[in-house]
Amino acid sequence: MSETLLAPSFLEKLDAARDASITLATATAERKNAALLAIAAAVTSGADRILPANDLDLANARDNGLSVGLQDRLRLDEQRLAGLASAVTQIASLVDPVGESVRGSTLPNGLKISQVRVPFGVVGVIYEARPNVTIDIAALALKSGNAAVLRGGSAALNTNRVLVELLQEAIASVGLPALSVQTIDEFGREGARDLMAARGYIDVLIPRGSADLINTVVAESKVPVIETGAGVVHVYLDESADEQISVNIVHNAKVQRPSVCNALETLLVHESSAARLLPSVLGRLREAGVTIHADERTAALFVDVVPATEDDWSTEYMSLDVSVRVVDDLDAALAHIRQYSTHHTESIITNDFARAERFLAEVDSAVVMVNASTRFTDGGEFGFGAEVGISTQKLHTRGPMGLSELTSTKWVVRGTGQVRG
Repeated sequence: MSETLLAPSFLEKLDAARDASITLATATAERKNAALLAIAAAVTSGADRILPANDLDLANARDNGLSVGLQDRLRLDEQRLAGLASAVTQIASLVDPVGESVRGSTLPNGLKISQVRVPFGVVGVIYEARPNVTIDIAALALKSGNAAVLRGGSAALNTNRVLVELLQEAIASVGLPALSVQTIDEFGREGARDLMAARGYIDVLIPRGSADLINTVVAESKVPVIETGAGVVHVYLDESADEQISVNIVHNAKVQRPSVCNALETLLVHESSAARLLPSVLGRLREAGVTIHADERTAALFVDVVPATEDDWSTEYMSLDVSVRVVDDLDAALAHIRQYSTHHTESIITNDFARAERFLAEVDSAVVMVNASTRFTDGGEFGFGAEVGISTQKLHTRGPMGLSELTSTKWVVRGTGQVRG
């Protein structure tokens, strides 16, 4: 562990997070919900503090050449603040997972055993250019009884500082520890490395951001990691796909918000439906300003394209770009997805029940869809209020992560003097 972690100021933050987690673990749902409602109010009423800080971060982002996609993720405005406040309010309305009984039984000897949900303790999160994550994570961690230590990155430094101040004021206003949520942004990249090494202080670490960031955390962390993967997301248009449904879903999946991880990146089209579907599907995308990276068979049917390279099939653009490939059949589509998918979200557009069910069964991704936009892979859309991220691993959780995904379990055994023979 590096010298920074040995610095008293860093250790004090981690110790304070541990102390706060002990209080939160036994806090009532009513007290936690009061804190969440205070946070929602603070996000709305604090716009005059948040937005100038965000403007400063956006100006720095433009000066530093941050991509358009990351600038979009960085941006907050009145509408997005209202959305954050609404999400926090929804989290307050959800059932508290702490103490929920997962399973239980009474043994022949009379012992009563039950498996119940408990908080992780202290959750560390490393992310970049996403100030909305600061609010989402804080709210979900608080409701699930966890303290949160946040490293939000240099791009959102000013915004996150104000957001954490507002969070701490709101939490303290209802009698819970203000340091239930903390930032270590002042320690820079060294602080992020130390967070990855803080085994014994941080119970679980969650990275959100680019593939490079996620891979670094997964490879270097000594703390258990829940991997939230990059989104090389696929939509496959089967030979029976309805034309208008295909146009609408592909446009929504790519254009509605191209900078997010559930946006479409690669479109696959069955060869027998390509001539029928591609002119209208790709025409709608071009009208929206999308650059189409096309294979040769696509280019023969739609001329306003650029040639696709091998790298395009594994690229998460986070911009108005999409790669398009015509495939021989469902087998070829499944093979392409197996080779290039990041196991985030894939969707098939079809009117064939058997093909739909085969796609659902064989595609190994966190979320698999039939006749729906990939933009629905989202904790808010799934009814979680917000999300910690989209887990693309298989342990401890998979897909959009809400309250229950921020808990572990323990076994509670109640006896009347039994001993084992």
